[in-house]
Amino acid sequence: MADDLFALARSAMRKAHAPYSKFPVGAAIRTSDGRIYAGCNIEVVSFPEGWCAETTAIAHMVMDGGGRIAEIAVLAEKLALCTPCGGCRQRIAEFADPRTKVHLCDETGVRETLLLGDLFPRGFAADDLG
Repeated sequence: MADDLFALARSAMRKAHAPYSKFPVGAAIRTSDGRIYAGCNIEVVSFPEGWCAETTAIAHMVMDGGGRIAEIAVLAEKLALCTPCGGCRQRIAEFADPRTKVHLCDETGVRETLLLGDLFPRGFAADDLG
């Protein structure tokens, strides 16, 4: 089922704007109601400012009305099984739960699937602010 997310993440990665790091990344998410969104990393001249592929995909989801992330695929051109960075793990957690599937990919497809709770066991939660 994650093959469609891999294909979309790969397509998004090809659109990355990464002239400074030369590290293109693509991500694709599926919401719990089945909608799919993709994103790529976009760098700016004040590197390392910019935004990650996961952030871009989440922004597309939010702009389309929001939702809950059921699964996400991440693909980097130069690093097989690239995990989301720490900031993106927190962003994903904002719209997901510990059972959300995180698919790590290489150039051929999904190679490993982790649960967000295992990848990001002690992230901040909205309840922590109460």
